[in-house]
Amino acid sequence: MPSLDFSLNPFIVIWETTRACQLACRHCRASAMRHRNPNELDLKEVTHFIIDQLTEMDYPLFVLTGGDPMERDDLVEIVRQARYAGLRPSITPSATPKVTYAIMRDLKDAGLENWAFSLDGSHAEIHDRFRGIRGTFALTMEKIDYLHQLGIPLQINTTVSQYNVDDLPALAELVGKLGAFRWSVFFLVPTGRARVEDLLAPQQQESVLEWLVSLEQNVPFDIKTTEAPQYYRLRSQNGSAHASRAGAQTRSEVSVWDGNGFLFVSHTGEVYPSGFLPVSIGNVRTTPLSRLYRESPVLQALRDPNRFKGKCGYCEFNKLCAGSRARAWTITGDYLESDPFCPYIPDPRRKREMPNSV
Repeated sequence: MPSLDFSLNPFIVIWETTRACQLACRHCRASAMRHRNPNELDLKEVTHFIIDQLTEMDYPLFVLTGGDPMERDDLVEIVRQARYAGLRPSITPSATPKVTYAIMRDLKDAGLENWAFSLDGSHAEIHDRFRGIRGTFALTMEKIDYLHQLGIPLQINTTVSQYNVDDLPALAELVGKLGAFRWSVFFLVPTGRARVEDLLAPQQQESVLEWLVSLEQNVPFDIKTTEAPQYYRLRSQNGSAHASRAGAQTRSEVSVWDGNGFLFVSHTGEVYPSGFLPVSIGNVRTTPLSRLYRESPVLQALRDPNRFKGKCGYCEFNKLCAGSRARAWTITGDYLESDPFCPYIPDPRRKREMPNSV
């Protein structure tokens, strides 16, 4: 696995285009609403404060999320501006009637690189319940067919919780049948509308990650995790030599975590280590994004595993894994604390060697 220095430039930047969305997902990080915020970044601001800045930060992956990006009427132009600047824009919209064949074609022509749809169940009963709107599963299948017709690469996103953990094997089979190049598996963080009681128990999460490590050797798609960096520890422990099908240094290969290679910009320009760790480090309207990323004391702390507390501070895998900083923050109130949902017990002899041990 590539070991990259993310002190100067992020590997991936997520921009929350809007918080408007017509779905009512029970796990929604953004607590999305029906209408757009009038204080959202406009096209000129996005171009100046985000896109132009990213060209000075070694052209990281650029993902447009929400809410639902389809709620913006300038979406095609945003993608065109990003591509013109040399970025590789991807998008993660909701499967709603606004996703038409025509808009998908226009986005591809504007330079869109990848498209991600969410599937949180292998059939309508689970997925529609999760998304809060009946018929969403059928719409997703219809829109995925459009992607295939247009030749746009497909990524499937799944948020794992108590609602669908038993359905994951069937979901994995469906991901393969749909021809996705990547399965992006999110592990729930209790922020926004998500609840603590919906989280997997620590050993339950570990078992799912072990299964994913085994699964990736036998499926035609890449697997990546979000807010479960223990996946990279388990890969290392199991000696899994992961050969990317999409080329070197893809998102599936590189271990990034909140604030370390990963950056999130909100719909109003607030900047966070990630969407699941809403600790603001400033706003792009007042401070250049490159300066915020490189100089923020919060991000500098997150990028230094020696400053982590508890067992994450002396774990031999902390430079590869780091634990979920967002889950540490939501559960303990301290983003440098040990990940409370990691069951791994590191060698206690290492604790005496760490400067933060007491």
